[in-house]
Amino acid sequence: MAESMHRFPGYDVLAKRDTPSWNPQTRRVIEERLALPPQAHGFFTEAEWRTLNAVCARILPQPPDRADPVPIAALLDQQMQQNRGDGFRQADMPPLREAWRRGLAAIEAEARLRHGAAFHALAAAQQDALLHSIQQGEVRAAEWQGLPVAHFFKARLLHDIVDAYYAHPTAWNEIGFGGPASPRGYVRMGFDRRDPWEAVERKP
Repeated sequence: MAESMHRFPGYDVLAKRDTPSWNPQTRRVIEERLALPPQAHGFFTEAEWRTLNAVCARILPQPPDRADPVPIAALLDQQMQQNRGDGFRQADMPPLREAWRRGLAAIEAEARLRHGAAFHALAAAQQDALLHSIQQGEVRAAEWQGLPVAHFFKARLLHDIVDAYYAHPTAWNEIGFGGPASPRGYVRMGFDRRDPWEAVERKP
């Protein structure tokens, strides 16, 4: 869908930057996300980075006409550098950074085993089919040993990519989200009511 056909045309959450809707802490965090270069990475190796970017593009494709795509891979790399997890760890999963390194290596190994090529070099349909197999736990590469395949897909790969995407103001514009409601909060809480500073949805 073209950017011009979004459900909230003309809405820009950054118009709230200097209003009572956001406090200084919110502004600082959002500015940091906006300033992150798309190719910035210090945790993932070059090989991991290529695989990660290709995986992100298939899990959450962005509109081709988007001038500034959400830097999903860079946000994930920043998360890995900070070792910022969920506050808990599933018993069958390795720690956050280990899980991602092992998972990306296994995805790469699976691609080479099945197609004789790196994951990022595969056609989109091949990438999708391979990711679907991982989602179902249907893999053959030895690199998956000790890593719960389907759980890795759901709890790390899918969770972290989607979480990174929807932490960015570009995604907020897409869904009409106003960002953190601090300190202003929301007043009109009834059904089909909105506050004056909320996004207006396109009517059918």
